[in-house]
Amino acid sequence: MASDQVLLADGEARDTADEITVQTGQNLRRIRTRRGYSLDRLAKIAGVSRAMLGQIETGKSSPTLSILSKIALALGIPCAALIAERGETPIIAVPRAKSKILASSEGRFQTRALFPFEGERKVEFYELRIAPHHTENADAHQHGTVENLVVAQGTVEIIAGKQPLHILGEGDAIVFDADVPHVYRNMTGTEAILYLVTTYLEDVRV
Repeated sequence: MASDQVLLADGEARDTADEITVQTGQNLRRIRTRRGYSLDRLAKIAGVSRAMLGQIETGKSSPTLSILSKIALALGIPCAALIAERGETPIIAVPRAKSKILASSEGRFQTRALFPFEGERKVEFYELRIAPHHTENADAHQHGTVENLVVAQGTVEIIAGKQPLHILGEGDAIVFDADVPHVYRNMTGTEAILYLVTTYLEDVRV
């Protein structure tokens, strides 16, 4: 079983027939075809097999966080656009119990979206939870992406590209260019909680 999963707020793994899997497949096919990409071309750019892309589009496979990131980077969109729900109303509550959580490293790193997943947005807001002493390596996001983090609980080390590392305590914040590989490391023996605002350079057009 892949280590990255789309989870419900209560931590239960969604199966391959759930609404997120189906929605992701529909969004991927719609965005890919509007870009004029064949499955073969997207597979080559994203580094994801054509077979896997086909399974995602038909709702037969639930993509991991790592695969979602690779596809989003290749298409020049945020991951949220691939999980977007269409037809949202202007004012939307996001109850914790219905939150969408992306987990990696066998659940040791969790990202909870604090915004509705409509397709077009330049800014995203997340809650991050990092298990004790866990180090999470993140791939570079699309060009121009900026991350603004604030630590709500714990002590966290942040490394972005070749820049010097930064150690943040509770209440400390950092802003950095996230279009380079970056690292989050929980330096404590308890769970770390951070809040993340991600800003994209260009409008997301899907």
